[in-house]
Amino acid sequence: MNERFVYTGRELEAMSLAVNYHRWIFESMKPHLGKRLVEVGAGQGSFSEMLLECDAERLALLEPSRSMYEQLKARVSHLKTNATVETYNATFREVSEEIRASQEPDSILYINVLEHIEDDEAELALAHRTLCERGRVFIFVPAFKWLYGKFDEEVGHVRRYSKRELEDKCRHARFKIIKSTYFDFLGLFPWYVKYRILKSSSIEPWAVQLYDRYLLHVTKAIESTVRPPIGKNIVLVAEKV
Repeated sequence: MNERFVYTGRELEAMSLAVNYHRWIFESMKPHLGKRLVEVGAGQGSFSEMLLECDAERLALLEPSRSMYEQLKARVSHLKTNATVETYNATFREVSEEIRASQEPDSILYINVLEHIEDDEAELALAHRTLCERGRVFIFVPAFKWLYGKFDEEVGHVRRYSKRELEDKCRHARFKIIKSTYFDFLGLFPWYVKYRILKSSSIEPWAVQLYDRYLLHVTKAIESTVRPPIGKNIVLVAEKV
């Protein structure tokens, strides 16, 4: 699998309905975000809109899929913001030098992206080189190899992570861990049943909406008071040293 792989099927459309879920991810990162942001693998731009709530000065959005890039560009063109927003139909490796020279980013985000990249350690090293002094990398990835199933294959996941593995790879790339935690504890169990036991390879829009509208609030309330020992995903923030 290479870093230009992008899945553009019904599963991606279904996950675009998870508005509250994306908001929760954003809220977990917001206190640590800077003003000059880069989102790698921005997709259709559903997460990108929220990034502008941070009073960003500059926002660079990268999307390698041509069809998704056109959707992203159209969406961004309708946003009202004082920030300078630039879009790139490219991988991060292809435009990192240009972004470093023009923007000196202080925040680089990989939201459900790093697991698609074959050489994730080289990608993290590239992020380190591109960031300004004490810049930060923001990562959201699927957790646990034992959850890997047919669905992961279908959407192009090279791997799922343990928290320790992700932390070690970030430290190897010379980042200091600021925040690292498992995420969505209750979502782990239905995922295991559907994708490991039943071996499903699809995700239904109605199921996404049901969880997002009604069950997510329970999970979020619990995790706001108790750090989960395990979870379906991992959220990590690390600083360049």
